[in-house]
Order: sequence, then C-alpha cells, then structure tokens
Amino acid sequence: MAASDVAICNLALQKLGAERIVSLTQDHPNARHCNVAFAPTRNKLLRRYAWSFAKARASLAAHATAPAFDFDYAYPVPTDFMRLILPPNEVDWIVERHQGRRAILSNDTGPLEIRYIATVEDPTEFDPLFDDALAAALAWQMCEAITQSNTKKADLVEEFKEGIRVARQMNAFEVLPAEAVEDPWIAARR
Repeated sequence: MAASDVAICNLALQKLGAERIVSLTQDHPNARHCNVAFAPTRNKLLRRYAWSFAKARASLAAHATAPAFDFDYAYPVPTDFMRLILPPNEVDWIVERHQGRRAILSNDTGPLEIRYIATVEDPTEFDPLFDDALAAALAWQMCEAITQSNTKKADLVEEFKEGIRVARQMNAFEVLPAEAVEDPWIAARR
C-alpha cells in the first residue's frame, strides 16, 4: 500500500524516468501534471473495475418524492457512490438524477440493499496492485507532456494492461463465485 498520493505519483514519474516530486502543490511541472491527473485517473480506475478494497454495501431509504414516470421509487445513493455492482439477473432499475442528486430508480419497495464501488481517496486503503495500476495509468496520462515519447507511451499501455490482468486475477480470489443459473433445457431432462 502506498503511503500517499505523492508516493503513487513518484512511482508514475519513475516509470517515465522523470524527476520526483515532494508534494502535489510543489512549484514544479511534474507536480502540476500529477496534481491535474491524479484524482480523475484514480476515479476512472476505481469505476472501471470492481476492486475488493472499494466495495461497499448500503441499505437505502426511498426519497419522499416518486420519479415523474416509469418507476415508483427513487433511492438517493451514498455520497461516496461510484457505481453499482450488478446483482445477477436484476436489471429493473436505472441510475439517474432525481431531485438534484443521483438516485437509483426502481419499482422495488424499500429499503433497497445495494453493493457498490465507493470512492476511496485514502491511498493507505488501496490494494498494492491498484497502486501499481494507478501509477501506470498516471504515467500514460502524463507521458506526452513530460517525455514527448510515443514509444514510452505505448510501452506504458502494455504495462498497464499486464498490471490490470494480474490485479483482476488476484481480486478474483477475494470474491465468492457466482451461483450458476441452471439452464431450463438441462433441468427439463431430469
């Protein structure tokens, strides 16, 4: 686990062969690039994959006002909500704005129990494999501005893909296997 945002940024800068920084607010071009890229890149990476360290659960109460049409209930999402972790075979809801904030619109009566990916901002909570994937994504994001090398940028894409492959493989060991849905054709033969 990385000790700080700066440690992850320095890992990214190391991948670029660039000068390290001491803070994201330092008066240095590399610090400015890291400061601009860090939070959006972290959030994109969190949203893109179901990282075990970012999984959370919540029981949501319905909003007092029902949606205008199509659904009976609106459930405001938690403030750290990134995206839903989809339950198998359930697609009777949508996520959109309701009364000025994001909500899950559904016909299910409450409370609505969800699993979701949370926004995790504290780098001490990150998985070490996420640190490496984030550093590779940051390096790719900043590569053009810092190194002006398309070759290095292409290498970083491959390093990122490999990092994600390993992280997803390790992450899979921390997840309960999904229960297989029995095929009606097979069930009919019994």
